[in-house]
Amino acid sequence: MSYQVTIQPSGHQFNVESGQTILEAALDAGFALPYGCRNGACGACKGKLLAGEVDYGEHQAGTLTAEDKKKGLALFCCAVPRTDLAVEVKEVSAAKDIPVKTLPCRVERLERLGHDVMGIWLKLPSSERLQFLPGQYIDFLLKDGKRRSFSLANAPEEDSLLELHVRHVPGGQFTEHVFNAMKAKDIMRINGPLGSFFLRESDKPAIFVATGTGFAPIKSILAHAFHHQVDRQMVLYWGARTLQDLYLAELPGQWQSARANFSFVPVLSRPAPEDRWPGRTGHVQAAVLADFADLSGCQVYACGSPAMVDAARKDFLAHGLPEDEFYSDAFNFQ
Repeated sequence: MSYQVTIQPSGHQFNVESGQTILEAALDAGFALPYGCRNGACGACKGKLLAGEVDYGEHQAGTLTAEDKKKGLALFCCAVPRTDLAVEVKEVSAAKDIPVKTLPCRVERLERLGHDVMGIWLKLPSSERLQFLPGQYIDFLLKDGKRRSFSLANAPEEDSLLELHVRHVPGGQFTEHVFNAMKAKDIMRINGPLGSFFLRESDKPAIFVATGTGFAPIKSILAHAFHHQVDRQMVLYWGARTLQDLYLAELPGQWQSARANFSFVPVLSRPAPEDRWPGRTGHVQAAVLADFADLSGCQVYACGSPAMVDAARKDFLAHGLPEDEFYSDAFNFQ
């Protein structure tokens, strides 16, 4: 059995299946309600019941008091509908709607994704989750007061662990630590989510341009879009020097095979002889222009080296891309 929930003031509607919480169903339907812990501890998901009845679920008494319930409030991460509902809550529509937090975390696991890329999976305390828009990043807060920024590579739907892709920078203090000293169960501190690199609503074709670990936030964006069956045309151009630098190329290859609205174009700037590369070569932004002589009807999302981002912006605007349809996140190595 399912119940219909209407969100006010937006008027958006979605169905909640038996046993689902309001928050779970809303997120599954593509409506981003605010949340923090997802287990009834923080109160970030508290909203008002305008009509209908719920089972309030298990929660901390101090987070949702008897007085709160008299006022018609509920924790949407715990509440399960008993009838059709109308609820009042402000939906998350932009980065400014999401609180930035400083949190401890534990390194859950480390995995080499490529010859110079380490995957890090972080686990937050059981009372916390990090709500974020796909494409945003977090900062590691280091003991010397410095910060190191890394994009979140997992989609928000898969937020039990936070996934990061860290490229080894020879001589880089933090990445040397990641590759040579960091281990599972290490405790770190993070701050986030941060940044405004996320997919905007549009019917225009979306062109994603990445170099290196600029793939990480694009992976998050695309996985989220596929989860919600976004049907706009999307293409990823991923540039690297040699074949071994495309550290997870099988994943967008699988997406291309499974999705009629997505295509993947890997581009190597300096393929090695042993690569026997049959594909595209040169600068990744040049490959885009070879396929799109007129960009006036597109959106572009570019992430990677500052040189690529700067060149892409200049070249794409010269080929008709509206200035306000170019979104970027340049990785400056510290």
